[in-house]
This record gives sequence, structure tokens and C-alpha cells, in this order.
Amino acid sequence: MRALTVATIFVLSVFGAQLVRIQGLDARAVAAEAESKRVTAQIIPAMRGQILASDGTVLASSVVREVVTVDQTVVCTYGTKKNVCDPATAGEAVQRAAEQLAPLLGTPVSELVTQLTGTSRYRILSKDVSPLSWNKISQLGIPGILRDRRETRSERTYPQGTTTAALVGYVTDDGTPGGGVELMVDKDLEGTPGKTTYEQGRDGTAIPAAASSTTPAVDGRDVHLTVNSSLQWYAQNALAQRIKETKATAGTVVIMDARSGDLLSVASYPTFDPDTDVGKKGAQLDNKAFSDVFEPGSTAKIMTMAAALEEKTVTPSTPVVIPNRLPRFDQRFKDSHEHPTQYRTVAGTLAESSNIGTILVSETLKPSTLERYFHKFGLGSRSGVGYPGESAGLLPKSSTWSGTQRATVAFGQGISVTAIQAASVFQTIANGGVRVAPRLVDSVTEADGTTTTMPDAKGTRVVSQKTADDVSKMLEGVVSPDGTAEEATIPGYRIAGKTGTAEFYDDKVGKYRGKTASFIGYAPADDPQVVVAVIVQKPTYPFFGGYVAGPVFKDVMTYALQELKIPPTGRKAQHLTLEVDPKEALSDPDVLRDGKSQPKR
Repeated sequence: MRALTVATIFVLSVFGAQLVRIQGLDARAVAAEAESKRVTAQIIPAMRGQILASDGTVLASSVVREVVTVDQTVVCTYGTKKNVCDPATAGEAVQRAAEQLAPLLGTPVSELVTQLTGTSRYRILSKDVSPLSWNKISQLGIPGILRDRRETRSERTYPQGTTTAALVGYVTDDGTPGGGVELMVDKDLEGTPGKTTYEQGRDGTAIPAAASSTTPAVDGRDVHLTVNSSLQWYAQNALAQRIKETKATAGTVVIMDARSGDLLSVASYPTFDPDTDVGKKGAQLDNKAFSDVFEPGSTAKIMTMAAALEEKTVTPSTPVVIPNRLPRFDQRFKDSHEHPTQYRTVAGTLAESSNIGTILVSETLKPSTLERYFHKFGLGSRSGVGYPGESAGLLPKSSTWSGTQRATVAFGQGISVTAIQAASVFQTIANGGVRVAPRLVDSVTEADGTTTTMPDAKGTRVVSQKTADDVSKMLEGVVSPDGTAEEATIPGYRIAGKTGTAEFYDDKVGKYRGKTASFIGYAPADDPQVVVAVIVQKPTYPFFGGYVAGPVFKDVMTYALQELKIPPTGRKAQHLTLEVDPKEALSDPDVLRDGKSQPKR
């Protein structure tokens, strides 16, 4: 008895000492430890900002997605009015629960029966349940069907699908932007997640009277683009149809505001479905208007002409003698077709798109002068939009140009541009010689509705108003019956534009293979409002720019003029002399011809 008494007193003493330590000496630490086991935190996802077109059309938005789980050990009591599973009714109860859940989860009944049967206390049924569907599931009152609040997330949706996918970009399953506008303005679109902290019981339910705190989530900003959703839709479909008709491999259509430089549409083909193609092998997720470079061909001739006019080495009426072949170093250059010696003006040279005539015009300038003007037009540098993956193109230094490259650069071979750069060249001429950097983001709206408009890009004068006017009149000759793109004419409107047919350099084979067909122009020619650039890569024969790209330009420009409510000016085009009498040409002291020394500026 004494031993038992001593043992009991000893044990009670230990208990007493432990109680004194817990409640007296270490009360705070123990309470904190207990609280840490009860306290849990739930992340409140922040909604990513919307991407919208200029007319308010939603191009990208976010929706909440819930994760629905199951405790398999209690589903079998559904509808049995019992607290424990009864083997006699368990199968029927699970079958009934599966039939109720199947249409809400989008899962076959047979598959759900397997997922609801077993001994697992936690199994995910779906990670893609909308809040509305979850409310319907919750109202069913099926035991063990729960929502895992910790896994609530937001998911990106793209209402316009393939029409704007190549421009807008995409977001991966983990919420990371993968390209396009999504990546370009990620800092604006990305919100700040919130957090709710509360105490829970052993069964995971919140303790009602316990302490809790909430830090609300801050949603991302909405980004409004300069893109017109109707123009984007129309351009994308017109481009896709023409590429299929000509069996081409790719193409782009860029529509710009001639005055502000705003990008009204940036269509790219092939495109992709942001809901199904991301992550697939071979999916083309880029926007070719920004990323792909190509030799522009004859559309670049307007830079050569503008530079010579600005430097006053030629005028639109300067005679040009154009032979069938022009020897330069180890090459004999020719035009797109065989012809006898022609006697044309500088304006006629551009209208006919003569390579030989353009070379003769370029030889009135020093190579460094021509390079300087190309840089001023935006070649060799990124556009300033800030679009991910944008290329700066390729403009070699004039000091490295070979003898033949000195000639080819003048008519758009031996240099590379993007579709955005090519469109910007024509925007410069259409805007009276002032280049305005392209603009894609118009404004950003905070969660509280405060809107910040992005500043307009500053203009940079490239050539004088007179030079721009002269080039513009010359470009009208291209679309005339005497030019190379009568297909681009639009009844009632004066059109200025230029065709391009260039050799396509294929990186995969390391040589030229195929053609680049293009047409770039603006309207109305005497009061420019809209610039449209159409680029088609590797079409089948006939592959000429006027034939391949001209009809797309006409179709898209006609729609744009109607959509933007731009009326014809009603003014008639001024007549320019395109051809000259041989005797008059040869007697003119300013005539451009092979073998005649020209002053260089």
C-alpha cells in the first residue's frame, strides 16, 4: 500500500507539474501551437483583367473554377436516412448519386460510380466546375461531395476563338501568360491574390465564434486595345480564304490608322484555338505580323523613290531609259517580264514596278544616304509596340553591301522586314511624311473604374509633305490601268498602293524557295485614313502580288471604309506622265540611263 501510494502521488505530481507548466509557465507557447493546428488559410484567387477591343468586345476574360472532391466512405448513405453505410443499400445509393452528379460534372454515370465507390477520404472529381454548377451540386445534399476551397482558381476564356488568338495570346493552365498581348501587358492584367484565415475543427469545418481575418483579392486591370473587333474578324477570314485558294503557307493582314498609327487589325494565319491547341506539338502560337521577317520586294521601292525625291536627285517626271537587261558587277538584272527598251518617267517606273528603273534611281544616291532613309522609315528596329517576340528585321550596314546587293536593296531584296514595319512605311507616306510608331494598347482600367489612356506616339518626320504628296500621286498610278495592281481598285475611291513579289528565303533549306506576294496601300489617296497591308507567303503560281494579295486588299479595304464610315472625297486624281517620247527622254539632261554618271547625294 505504501508503494502504491508513493507511486500514485508521484504520477499525480508529474501530472500536476505538467499542468502547471502548460497553464502557467508555457501557456502562450502551447496556446499558439494549438491555434496553429486549428488555423488554416484559404487563398482567394484574383481575377485576371479582361482584354477588350476598342468597341468593348471581350477578347479575353477570366472565370472562377471550383475543385469538387468526394469522401467515398459516406456517399453510400445518400437517400438512405442512415449515418453509416449499409451493404444492402450502398450500391443503389452510389448509383443514384452518380446519376444526379453526371450532368453537372460532365462525366458519364458509369465512370462516376467507380469514382464514388471506395474507402478514400479525399478524391478529386473535377477541377473545372463553375460556381453555378457547384451551387446546383451543393443543393443536391449528397454526403461526402465537397468543394476544396484551397484549390479555387480562375481560368482564362477567349470568346473570339481563333479570330484573335494569334494577337491576344494565351495563358497556360498554371496561370502563366504564354505570348501575345497576355504576356505584353501581364503586369496590368495580373491581380494580387487575397487570403482568408480561420480556425477549423477536426472535421475541417470552420469554428463559428473563432477569430478570422480576410485580405481581399485585388483583380487585375482591364486592357482596351486599339483593335476593331469587326475589322479583325473580317480580315482574319478574308486572309484565311485567300491562303487556301492560292495554297500558300502563311500570311498576314495589318490595318492601321493612317494618322495615329493605331493598329485596327493584326490578322495572322495559320492561327490556333486557345482552348485546345496550346501545348500540342506543331501548334503555331505566334503572330507572324510581328515575328516573321521576309524580303519585301517591290513594296520597298517607295522608300528608294522617296529618298531620291527628298534629296532632289530626281522628280516624278524625270525620264528613265529602261533596257531589257542591266549589267551590274557579275549580275544582269531584269524586270518581271521581258520587254524592249522602255522610256518612262520616275512615276512610270514605280507604276510599272521596274527593278531596272529603280536601280537607276537609287544610283543617284550614296549607299549611306539610302540606308539612312531606310532607318528613318523604321527598318532595322522594332516598331515600339512592345509585342513579345517582335523582330527588328534585317538591314545590313551600307558599308557591307556587295556590288549586287547595292542594286537589290533598292528594289527590296537583301533586306528583311516584318509586316508591321512594311505597313508603317506606307503609314509614313500617307501621313504626309511623318512616321508614327504603331500603337496597340489604347487604355487601362482599374478595378474601381479609373481609366488611364495611353499617350499617343510622337511623330517623326521622315520626308517632306511635298515628297510624300509626290510619292502618293505616283502610288495612284500603280492602281491605274497602266500599273501593276488594277485588281485593287475600289469604285468611287482613290487608292494609292504598291504590289510586291519577292523571292522567299526558306530558313529550313537555307536557300530561296517560293515567293512572297504582297500589296500595301491606303485610302482615300487624297485624304488618307486607313492603311492595309496584305502579305502572303509561298503561294502557288500565279504568285504575283497584284494577283494574290490585290483582291484581299480590295476586299478588306472596302469593308474597312464602310465599317469606319469613311466617304469618298469626290476629287479626281491628278494625271501624271508615265511614258515619254524616246527623243525627248534622250535629249533631257536629267535623264537616267545606264552608263551616264549621276551626281550622288
